[in-house]
Amino acid sequence: MTALQSLNLTGSSLVEPAETASSRVELVETQSEVSTSSTDEAEVSTSSTSGRSTDGGARRLSQLRELESEAIHIIRETVSELERPVLLFSGGKDSVVMLHLAAKAFWPAPLPFPLLHVDTGHNFAEVLEFRDSVAESLGARLIVAKVQDYIDDGRLIERSDGTRNPLQTQPLLDAIAEGRFDAVFGGGRRDEEKARAKERVVSLRDEFGQWDPRNQRPELWNLYNPRHRAGEHVRVFPLSNWTELDVWRYIEAENIELPALYYAHSREVFHRDGMWLAVGEFSQPKPSEQVVTKTVRYRTVGDMSCTGAVESDAGDVADVLAEVAATRITERGATRADDRLTEAAMEDRKKEGYF
Repeated sequence: MTALQSLNLTGSSLVEPAETASSRVELVETQSEVSTSSTDEAEVSTSSTSGRSTDGGARRLSQLRELESEAIHIIRETVSELERPVLLFSGGKDSVVMLHLAAKAFWPAPLPFPLLHVDTGHNFAEVLEFRDSVAESLGARLIVAKVQDYIDDGRLIERSDGTRNPLQTQPLLDAIAEGRFDAVFGGGRRDEEKARAKERVVSLRDEFGQWDPRNQRPELWNLYNPRHRAGEHVRVFPLSNWTELDVWRYIEAENIELPALYYAHSREVFHRDGMWLAVGEFSQPKPSEQVVTKTVRYRTVGDMSCTGAVESDAGDVADVLAEVAATRITERGATRADDRLTEAAMEDRKKEGYF
């Protein structure tokens, strides 16, 4: 399978002819020409490929196409201004969408940067297989930093609660330093958790990889400032203005493939802290916790030891869209135990250098 086939670039309802692809950035930057009144994904497939209205008037974008154009603009700007970017890719839905956007940004040229994943050793096996398959189909270089290596040689110590998510920080920072990466693309969205409200598209990290909210720079008129001193780097979030619902609408419009865990399937689970945790090598029930078989799906795919499933019959993208539109709890708030440690759990980890 070629990278083009893997990302469904040719059959996409959002793809424009080569001569108009570069105009997407202009469409987003010229805000007076952009219409944000419609959020119906149907507009994506019915709009003119040239971006012009049928009556010959001003060019207009649907809300979904505007988000796509903005993300591609951010990715291109970062690559043009910085020397050694890298994209965090775990195989989860947000990183898959971000990689899809990056492939479209530079197609038909190959990706001008490698992919990086911090493997905790507790990831879902099917997600890792999907990660490797997508990287191979694109011909992308995949760098994997393993938490287990740090535990084996004593650089990190296993936590008493069994979760390894907080242990990812040091392998991530070491991988960034070793690769001399000056920009790290992340799939963070504004609606994920509270700390993202303080960050913008470009997040400056100091020589220790730490984030200080007071150092956030203004980003007026889609102008992004990635400048930094030697030893520092920036995290860049092309999906900053997307929501979980936007991501799923884009997945539907672009026919993007995801790991099967995102759709309803039968799985042995047990109930703990208000979540359904899967029975597996890294997630075992206590004697008081009953194992049952339920039809579930995952809204996010972190570690098996701290990521819960939700009961669901959503077997395809359309079903998931209806489900996500009705929910009022973010996927992290509903299914990630490590984000429930404190009210500022994620912000504290970001200050230490986390994603």
